[in-house]
Order: sequence, then structure tokens, then C-alpha cells
Amino acid sequence: MKIAIVHDYLNQAGGAERVVGTLHTMFPAAPIFTTILDRSSLWDVLRDADIRTSWMQKLPLLKRHFKAYLLFYPGAIERFDLREYDLVISSSSAFGKAAITRPGAIHICYCHTPMRFVWDYERYMEREQYGSPVRAVLIPVLKRFRAWDVKTATRPSLYVANSTVVADRIKRFYNRDSIIVPPPVAVQRFTPIDHAEDFYLIVSRLNPYKRVDLVVKAFNDNGRKLVIIGDGPDRAVLEKMSRPNITFLGRLPDPEVAGYYARCKALLFPGDEDFGIVPLEANAAGRPVIAFKAGGALDTVIDGKTGIFFSELTPESLSAAVLRSEQTTWDSVAIREHAEDYAEPRFRERFMRIVEDMVEKKHGAAGVKSLREALGAVAATA
Repeated sequence: MKIAIVHDYLNQAGGAERVVGTLHTMFPAAPIFTTILDRSSLWDVLRDADIRTSWMQKLPLLKRHFKAYLLFYPGAIERFDLREYDLVISSSSAFGKAAITRPGAIHICYCHTPMRFVWDYERYMEREQYGSPVRAVLIPVLKRFRAWDVKTATRPSLYVANSTVVADRIKRFYNRDSIIVPPPVAVQRFTPIDHAEDFYLIVSRLNPYKRVDLVVKAFNDNGRKLVIIGDGPDRAVLEKMSRPNITFLGRLPDPEVAGYYARCKALLFPGDEDFGIVPLEANAAGRPVIAFKAGGALDTVIDGKTGIFFSELTPESLSAAVLRSEQTTWDSVAIREHAEDYAEPRFRERFMRIVEDMVEKKHGAAGVKSLREALGAVAATA
């Protein structure tokens, strides 16, 4: 059985790319088809992968201006020749799900979210800080994208959603059902310790939509110590508005970040994310999370056991949640056990079960045997 992986683009190292890395370890002989590639941004697990790029890779100034080529991505995905593959696994938050497979092939789409920029237009424009002229130009373009997105929504044989909120979007926008499988979390990178230190933590890109400004305002008022790890376009503004109890550390190596997770009183997660791996990383270090009650956090945070929710995007609501967290007795062992249910082995197990079920429905027990033999042969030669 021949297998291929398709991903929107590999020019950044985010949560979606971590999923691709795990898929690569599960199907190491499968080539990865992607529109564009920046090898300097790859997670280590992908550095030995057979990555095949589209014609877009030759476009000028691609590294800095990849968003300017928005109109080209659909055609680039559709031009991949996948006719020789029996099973195609796409990892998609925009274009990958539209890959064209041969008749009779199985196409499983792991959907991080349907296209944000067409289905959540206003929030996306705010998030990217586009001005009125750009918005005016994009409106007719995005109408075409929406039509294309709906048209190509029938191409996958099955959708796998990363969270309940994404499964709801898939049903609402594509009229397709999906199976929920949370993305893998590198739980093994984190080690709980016995006692927390006197500071709260944010680990985040410093973009406006992450709502770090809300946390800064709350901690300016309550005077508690706050450590912010991460960088981004909003950093200068946030530093200017912060009082001395708030410390900005910028980007740090993973081992240092893991140490801060383990020592903090709690992680603050004020954004509305499709899933959000950061809260589970804090849980893997045995620490609770104070999260805005929306998005993927609804799936991963158990109020009063692994964290605390706040329901309004106001400094007052967040500070009340901080106070409630301080009044709660936390069990770091139970918090760690919760995170372990999202560890990479659990993702592998859940996703492989889906793959085998789809293969069995299509090709019977002989198909499953062929799949296992193909994977076994790769493992034997590794």
C-alpha cells in the first residue's frame, strides 16, 4: 500500500507542523507534498523526510512575502500528482484538504480548522492587522475562496477534527461529519516539581489576537508577578504598558521553557484557539491553567481539576479567576495524568485505528494486512 502526506505549507514551526512530524514518524516512507518549504523552520523530526514542494517554491521573495501569493495555493495543491497513492493523509487548515486523489483512493483529512480567512473574516482581518484598503481588495477574492472551499470539501473520504469547536465548523461549513482526535503533545519534555514559585506564566506569540494585553492589564492592577515568554509584533506595546511586576523574556530554548512551566503558579491562556497545545504543556509540567472559556480550551481544561475558566474578556474576570486558582488545592499528579491522555502515543493509537478502519471498509482484512506489512517493512529497514 502506497501512502502520501499532504500539508498546506511548511514555512513555520507551529502546532500543525508538529502533527505533520508525528504523521511522518507513523508513515516514514510516505512523501510529504507541500506548496512551499523553509527548511530552516522545520521541526527536527522532519529534517530527514522526503518533502516535495510545488512550483510555488521557485517564486521570488517567497520567504518574506508568502501571503502575497494567496491566489496561487489552491492551484498548487491541486496540481500534485497523487495517482499512485492508495492512501493520502492531508493536514489542512486551508488548502491541503483539496488535494486530488485517484478514484478509489482513501483520503483522510486531519483538519486543524476550515479556512479562517474566509469563514471568520472579521476576526482574521483584526488578527493580521490589515488596514481598510487591503480589506477592500480582499473581499471579492475571499468570496471566490469560500466557493472553492465548499466545492472541494467533498474530496476527503473522512475528516478528523482536532477539537469539538473545529468539528462543529466542519459540520456547519462543509456539511460533513468528523471524528475528533486531539493533536499530539510532547508530554515527555516536561517534569513536574514539588513546589511552585511566586509567578504566573504566559507562553505565547505576542500578536494582538492572543489577548496578552488583557493579562498585562489585570496584572498591572493586581500586582502579582508575571513572566511572559515569547515574541511578536505586539511586544513593544505590551512592554510599554507593563509595570515592573511583569517580565518579558522573549523566545527561549525548549528546556528553559519547560523549567518555567514547572515552576509557575499557573499558566494564563487568554486566547480563543482552535485547540491550544500550550495549556496541556503546562499540565504536563503539573501546573494548572487559567483559560478563557472558549475554543479548544473547552475540550482540554477541566475546571477546578486541571485549571480555572474565566468567561469574560475583561481584566476583572481574569483576576477573579486568578484569585479562585489561589484558593484551590491543586494535585500535580492528577494534572500530569490528564496531560498524558494527549501524549503522542495516544494520538498515534487513535489515528492509526481510524486509518485501519477506513482501509478495512474499503479493502477488507486483506487491505489492513497490506497496510501493516508496508509499515512493518519500513520499520524493519529503519
